[in-house]
Amino acid sequence: MKIIGKDTQRIDGESLVRGKPVFTDDMKLKDILQVKILHSPIAHARILNINTTQAEALDGVVAVFTHKDFKPHYYTTAGQGYPEPGPRDMRILDSTVRYVGDRVAFVAAESLEIAQQALNLIEVEYEELPCIFDVQKSMTAGFALHPSEGTSGIHDINKNIAAHLDAELGDVDTALKESAYVFEGTYSTPFVQMAHIEPHISLTWLDNDNRLVIRTSTQVPHHVRRIVAEVLDIPIARIRVIKPRIGGGFGGKQEILNEEVVGAVSLKTGRPARIEYTREEELLAARVRHPELVTFKLGFDKNHLMTAIDLDILEDCGAYGPHALTVMSVTSQKALSMYKAPNIRVNGDGVYTNLPIAGAFRGYGAPQAFFPLESLMDEVAEKLDVDPIDLRQKNVFQVGDDVPIAKILGEGREGFPMVLYSTEIAACLNEGRQLSNWDTLRSTKQSGRYRTGIGVAVAGQGSGIPGIDMGAAFIKMNEDASFNLLVGATDLGTGSDTALAQIAAEVLNVGIEKIIVYSSDTDMTPFDTGAYASSTTYISGTAVLKAAEQCKSMILEQGKKLLQVDEAQIVDTDVVAADGSKISYADICMKSFYTEEQLQIMGTASHLSYDSPPPFNATFAEVEVDTLTGTTRVVKVVSVTDAGQIINPKMAEGQVEGAIPQSLGMALTEFMPFDSKGRMLNLDFNSYHIYTAKDMPELVIRFADSHEPTGPYGAKAVAEIPTSAPAPAVTNAIYNAVGVRVRHLPVQPEQILAEMNLK
Repeated sequence: MKIIGKDTQRIDGESLVRGKPVFTDDMKLKDILQVKILHSPIAHARILNINTTQAEALDGVVAVFTHKDFKPHYYTTAGQGYPEPGPRDMRILDSTVRYVGDRVAFVAAESLEIAQQALNLIEVEYEELPCIFDVQKSMTAGFALHPSEGTSGIHDINKNIAAHLDAELGDVDTALKESAYVFEGTYSTPFVQMAHIEPHISLTWLDNDNRLVIRTSTQVPHHVRRIVAEVLDIPIARIRVIKPRIGGGFGGKQEILNEEVVGAVSLKTGRPARIEYTREEELLAARVRHPELVTFKLGFDKNHLMTAIDLDILEDCGAYGPHALTVMSVTSQKALSMYKAPNIRVNGDGVYTNLPIAGAFRGYGAPQAFFPLESLMDEVAEKLDVDPIDLRQKNVFQVGDDVPIAKILGEGREGFPMVLYSTEIAACLNEGRQLSNWDTLRSTKQSGRYRTGIGVAVAGQGSGIPGIDMGAAFIKMNEDASFNLLVGATDLGTGSDTALAQIAAEVLNVGIEKIIVYSSDTDMTPFDTGAYASSTTYISGTAVLKAAEQCKSMILEQGKKLLQVDEAQIVDTDVVAADGSKISYADICMKSFYTEEQLQIMGTASHLSYDSPPPFNATFAEVEVDTLTGTTRVVKVVSVTDAGQIINPKMAEGQVEGAIPQSLGMALTEFMPFDSKGRMLNLDFNSYHIYTAKDMPELVIRFADSHEPTGPYGAKAVAEIPTSAPAPAVTNAIYNAVGVRVRHLPVQPEQILAEMNLK
């Protein structure tokens, strides 16, 4: 292959490094109104009265909105396929607030300063209501956080259960009873925030035809259009959504978050409007990862083969449940698709609390699955006195295996049968073992203040949502043998525009400079579900491949007509007949436009897959634990990934490099504490500590030699898979270093010291 598998420069790279105006807020509009939201200071309250008189009288204030300005319509902010599998439990503005940060009102003014002054002038009388901050008490609280009238899709309103999940294959109870060994453990993962550098920001205006144009930093432009149309009660045809470059998303922008707010302002005032969240608002009122309390029970026979997996999930959705069912579904799917057990069962509840709203975050439930599963697998290995790598190797799925959970459990819907056509997890483990110096470090006896340990964890993900995710592409030829590629797929900084251009260029036998990509404009590009579920390369890439093949077929047919031959083939960028006569791409297109056989050479295709081949990852972490302070420093991370054929190695490596610090942050540094009133305490990057360049360990990143027959040129997904294994690899390494088993993240130095002192 000429293009696939090569370190092709990003097609948007030069504009980004030169600081060209490519992001949402780089467009400057005249007479734009600045929009600010009044957030609730109370975790749960009924708004008895709201007085906006003083705010409206302030010079420079153009409009003030409260719940009285909107019909009581409930919707979901989740950017997912329709009908959405999660609850419809949110209003644009409600008369009840359910967490500190909930919307109370919003103001449109001539400047940000005036908008902020206006918020301070709004008088709100609250009737405080009882609160739930403990996820384990939510179902028995005795009061409901959401009303039954108007809402829909909530599993049990009275018990505050937003979503429920249960499935079983085989007979788990009997299998566990008859197992030679049974192991059980309960673990938890915390709230963490996406912390993308570009905040949520949206601009809206009315065009010359009085259509609402939304320029927004989103992962899901087509879902934005559909949901905003519903909320504002205007036709879809009256909305255009444009997604420019994104300064990070990580799932947090798979949400309709404030596009409906600024849309309402432009529709009411006729003027452009702008909203930008501050960093405090991002941490307070955007989205966070779902905390989960997970219990695994694993059965093994006398040969250390797994006989049963019993999984119980308690998920904290926060105040609303946009992704309640699907995140919990993914936790189950991924956990039960790693190790082969003939008997499997899952029971899960996603419940409401008066805490911030949980949403999509890179990995989408998988990090919550693999921290407990891989921690328990290490405990099992120790108790069985076997090497942790060997135990994993013995139990993972192999090529040709049927993955039974896939049949009964999709993302909020019934699943589809899945056979594993490719897996190189064994190769990932073997290579990681060598690169990490596993055997030497494991056998080294520790003493002194600083003690070193090494741990391992594996993970699997998916490539799109089977039977749900669809992507489409359109490609047309120009007179100089360049091609316009139009895709609905959303590049959120991953480089997917480049990867899709590489696929098109490979099919068409041209250099990537000949592919002109335009993406993510609901007026100009075809439909795509958006950038989530690791779907872009696998789903949208296959649509591009199909469209390019169709276009290439037209080139060949036109070439044969122009050469007046029945048989010919494409060689490089010429159509060549058997007699040696040939015609170039450029001449074929020019003649097709202006002289003979006139038509547009083009291709269009869409792709929906019932397969979702899992990529796999093995991560090895070396840590140093300070026995005086209890703090942990990650020294080295080795990450080996099976993602099928890598389309662009340098970009894929960048994906892994970005995923690892997010997982290390969840494990070690990212704390979201709340006070007794439900108020978040860490509201800036001085107190909420994400991993930075100076914190990073040595990284060793490799990709297995792999080929997925159902993917474009053999590719599987790579974006999410590296994010699940580093956290359990680190905690397993801590145990190896000092003998302290961490079951609840983030790691607390006090816990390390306390448990060491008990030994």
